[in-house]
Amino acid sequence: MRLTIHSDGLEGFRRRSLDLARKMDRGEKIRPEKSITFENPIEMAKVLTPERIRLYQVVKRKETSVTSLANGLKRDRSSVSRDVRLLELKGLLKTHQVSNPGHGRVKMVTAPVEKLTLVAEL
Repeated sequence: MRLTIHSDGLEGFRRRSLDLARKMDRGEKIRPEKSITFENPIEMAKVLTPERIRLYQVVKRKETSVTSLANGLKRDRSSVSRDVRLLELKGLLKTHQVSNPGHGRVKMVTAPVEKLTLVAEL
């Protein structure tokens, strides 16, 4: 699946939705895609900070635990956990719990999309 991130707010979302509906009315084949829309480029920049983008890039290469992410990125675990939670809410990451024999459970982080496209409309 592909993920496109836009920064054109409600008006851009409305325009894209209408274009998609017209294509469907014409019987055109629609490729599955997930989309995230921010109100403007400033809001997008607040969420997609350099540290969060770096975190996403690491997870995109390989599923990993929050603790391993924090260690690999040389960041505080609570900060990484907070960033993972936010990126999961936005649809960029997914988490799940797995058994860690002798140590309880561990939260694993994955990137659920194959391709990510940022579209910053001004």
